[in-house]
Amino acid sequence: MSHYIDLNSDLGESFGNYTLGMDSEVLNHVTSANVACGWHAGDPLIMEATVKMCKEKGVAVGAHPGYPDLMGFGRRKMAVSTDEARAYMIYQLGALQGFCHQYDVELQHMKFDMYPFSWTHIIY
Repeated sequence: MSHYIDLNSDLGESFGNYTLGMDSEVLNHVTSANVACGWHAGDPLIMEATVKMCKEKGVAVGAHPGYPDLMGFGRRKMAVSTDEARAYMIYQLGALQGFCHQYDVELQHMKFDMYPFSWTHIIY
């Protein structure tokens, strides 16, 4: 029986004029990446570049959606309804899926980590 370990990292967190992390270098050492979907980190140009780099380096792509809180890196407390939270995820997954389609890359997984509040702060 063989075993497989997935080395994973959050990537694509730069946005606009701000560079966060060393994505190109990290991609040499991981097997999958959680790509920021533009609300807590990242932006469309970074998302596209990250998906393209993942394809070039043979790294699996996953989505990392977040709250619409770029200034707070998705970590500020937000009261959202379940419908809002669901729509936030669908919207961001759709955006990343568009870039994956453009580069013929499978969207392998989603990191659900609407950190640090998760479902405990969603209004029902």
